[in-house]
Order: sequence, then structure tokens, then C-alpha cells
Amino acid sequence: MPTLDEVARLAGVSRATASRAINGGSRVSAKAAEAVAEAVQTLGYVPNPAARSLVTRRTDTVAMVVPESDERVFADPFFARTMHVVTQALAQRDLQVVLLIAQPGQEMQRTLRYLRGGHVDGAIVVSHHRNDALADHLAGIGLPASFIGRPLAGAEKVFYTDPDNVAGAREVTNILIDRGCRRVGTITGPVDMSAGIDRATGWRAALDAAGLATDALVEGDFTEDGGEVACETLLRDHPDIDGLMVASDLMAAGALRALARAGRRIPDDIAVVGYDDLGIAERTAPPLTTVKNPIGDMAREAVRLLLSQLDGTTTHPRRVVFAPELVRRTSA
Repeated sequence: MPTLDEVARLAGVSRATASRAINGGSRVSAKAAEAVAEAVQTLGYVPNPAARSLVTRRTDTVAMVVPESDERVFADPFFARTMHVVTQALAQRDLQVVLLIAQPGQEMQRTLRYLRGGHVDGAIVVSHHRNDALADHLAGIGLPASFIGRPLAGAEKVFYTDPDNVAGAREVTNILIDRGCRRVGTITGPVDMSAGIDRATGWRAALDAAGLATDALVEGDFTEDGGEVACETLLRDHPDIDGLMVASDLMAAGALRALARAGRRIPDDIAVVGYDDLGIAERTAPPLTTVKNPIGDMAREAVRLLLSQLDGTTTHPRRVVFAPELVRRTSA
């Protein structure tokens, strides 16, 4: 069996550098990390965590990868709900979860080295962005993985679950149109995420079908403060809006604060709808009409898709898409 010393010698680096590169450590240059990765592949080196499990070739550990800031992960109820369901579902198979929070750049490179290092049997990826290219990376190294939310790049290579965001946004926007709103704006999610793009697409499709203008659009960031700032911009640039579709309930809560400061009555002066229904929609004033995002069902299905790969029962990438469900309250 090849040794770490042989890997270091072939890569032209010290034994300590080779160890850090294999184990996902910091202070390793991109050039050295690439040389070590090539040496590992050439020699067929098995890192220590896998070597300790030679009989089963399993670590009994799954990575939950979240390419977001830690501030957003711990503030957004979407992540808390997802982590709870994933952890519970994997525990039924005696699998533990390691949480990897990785923003683009150095942290993402460190995460990828960790995933290549044999520390986990598979990965579940949540809230990914266009530039993280995680679908391509994970498919390239052959690590069993499933995604919660459709990747913008490489979706055809991986297993994923996704809500039908286009249909959901179209249906909830139609609630505004049906109540008589004729100047309907939107606060979108980030345009480097499939949810942000798809919900904006659904909003636009509903307005196009009704022959209404689609110019009142501001990009948000799926945070409450971001929704407040975006709504202020929308009111400044389009003061005549009488309907507002917000691409998440968290952003909608911020938008409601901005509307209250501007003296707009909800829903008399402007009707507002959100998206997700993860708890905050029931507590806003007034409570939000929204679309239920089936986080629990998607997370459980993502676990099933991953387990089918670990068990060897499924090899061809599959996608599972969930239909939208409207939740009507008093904001629209």
C-alpha cells in the first residue's frame, strides 16, 4: 500500500504539506494541493480515515455542505429545518453528519480537499450558487452526493430535489392579479441561485399572461435586512406599485417594515405575498400569503437519493420536483 512519504515524494512537497493537503488543512498553495491530488490518484493512496475502515470502506459519515456565510446559515430558518430533517433521517441508518460551511474562495477549496480526502461517504449540498461549481466538482471525483435545490451548472450530472419554483411564483403572483393589482413588483432572490431565477421567471410569466408590466424588479439576498433595503429601492423607483411578490418570507418581513415606514397599508394600499412558509409568515403583521416550500420532504428525498447511491441501487442521476402549495393569509 502506498505511503504518505511516497505521495509527498512524487508531489515534490514535504510530508507535512502532503498531509495538510490530503486532510483538507489550510496553508497549502493551490499548486501544491493539485500536485498532491495527482500523486494520490497516481499511487492509489488511501487516506487514514478510509484506512481505518478497510473492511467496510465506509466512514459512516456524510457531509452537509452549505456554501453560505455562517451568519446566514444560523439566521435563516430554511437551514435549521433542513439540517434537522437531514440529521434525523441519516441517524436512522447510524450515519453521522459533519457540517461544512464554505464561502467561495479559500474556504471552498479547503472544503473540496476535505471531500476528496476520504473523510466522508457522501455529501448533501444545500443552497449552492452558480460559481461554486459543486455539481461538477463532486461528479468529477465520483463522490456520492445529492443536492437540495437544482444546481445552475452541472445539474444533469447529479441527483437533486427541487420545488417547482416557477409554478409556485406564478400561482402566488396570480393571487395579486386576481385581487385587482395592476402594478405588481417583485423582490427576487440572488440571480446566481436557481431559486432566485426561477421565482422571478414565475412572477414574470404571470404578468406577461395578464398583459402587465414587468419592470418593477429589485434583486434581494434572501435576508430580512436585504428585503427591507430592496423594498425601499422599489418604492423609490416605482412608487405606484399596488402588489408585491417577494421571493422569500424572510425578505418579505423586511419589506413589510419598509412599507409600514412609508405609510402603506397592507393589503389596502399594496398587497404582499411571500415564499417558503417556514414559520415567520405566520408572525408578520399582517400574516403573509405565501407558497409552502416543502423543505422536510425535499430533505428526506435528498437523503433517500444519497442512500440509494451508497447502497449501489441507483447509478444514473435522478431529479425529484415537488409541486407548489399556496397558503392564503391576510396580506393579499
